[in-house]
Amino acid sequence: MIHLRSLAFVALFLGWTLLMCLAWLPAIAGPRIWTPRGQTIWARGVLWLLRTVVGIGYEIRGRENLPEGACVIAAKHQSAWDTIVWHLFVDDPAIVMKKELLLIPLYGWYSKKACMIPVDRKAGAAALKAMLRAAEAAASHGRPLIIFPEGTRSAPGKRIPYQPGAAALYRHLGLPVVPVAVNSGLRWPKTTYLKTPGTIVLEYLAPIAPGLDKRAFMAELENRIETASERLLVDNSGDNSGT
Repeated sequence: MIHLRSLAFVALFLGWTLLMCLAWLPAIAGPRIWTPRGQTIWARGVLWLLRTVVGIGYEIRGRENLPEGACVIAAKHQSAWDTIVWHLFVDDPAIVMKKELLLIPLYGWYSKKACMIPVDRKAGAAALKAMLRAAEAAASHGRPLIIFPEGTRSAPGKRIPYQPGAAALYRHLGLPVVPVAVNSGLRWPKTTYLKTPGTIVLEYLAPIAPGLDKRAFMAELENRIETASERLLVDNSGDNSGT
């Protein structure tokens, strides 16, 4: 049954995504804010499909740790789920993403129009400077910035090195950084199409205030995210109920 439901979700997810991409094309010629509104509708539809077709719900914890206005949200990355939900969970997010994603037809067009923050990993210091300029512009408009410090998805329970981008944003912008823990890889793994019924938990952790040096900040960020994510794996590993 899980196989059939997972295949049904994949088909419906692709269909819903294509429908939204085509239906929202006129927004590219309109004001920038129209595009994030469409991304929010799309994300809401994806989460509805997850709950209805494969029985995956979600729970948000620690909302009180999320400040109003501009901040940096540094999130654990275990699943494609993590890249979808920010269009719904915060208003008009500026997501740090690989520059190559902008080359994807339709998806890349919408990302450009929404003023996401592309990073060319091959460009070295020039890429970092470009990221900081784009991040500063987004923050000046009160937009929350989303970054995945690992730079790629990691399997549940696995630690991979954190990249320097989060520290660069922290030092350059002088904004609080909100670490985020997830256990999404338990339900939507990166290595298979199978989806496991249950509840994905996303937890906002206490913000890290400006003022730490780079080494202290990175150590604190990684410790908070990894400790909380490992706790969520233990707390939620047996939950197959869905909500």
